[in-house]
Amino acid sequence: QVQLVESGGGLVQAGGSLRLSCAASGRIFSFNSMDWYHQAPGKQRELVAGIKNGGSTDYAQSVKGRFTISWDNAKNTGYLQMNELKPEDTGLYNCNVEVVVEPEMTWNGWGQGTQVTVSS
Repeated sequence: QVQLVESGGGLVQAGGSLRLSCAASGRIFSFNSMDWYHQAPGKQRELVAGIKNGGSTDYAQSVKGRFTISWDNAKNTGYLQMNELKPEDTGLYNCNVEVVVEPEMTWNGWGQGTQVTVSS
């Protein structure tokens, strides 16, 4: 089995930075993909960034140029570096990770979520 543990959320002033982490542990053969989602209070969850094996990345327009997604294969840990934070970035952030756990078998799961609060 694979476990995901998120960390790095907190309270920050507008314009500040945070780095979220999503650490995977367990039987991991290789990395396939990671997505970060944001759910603002009272709103639906939205995809903000994604990365695939090979390094290709994609970002929501609202975070382009401010957020950077990455994955460290050596640590089996993904990151979301968030700069120039805005009050509208406030909310719960969840990672969704897919890894290969054995040849031709993948595992997909969610982190527990980490809260980000940006004060104006």
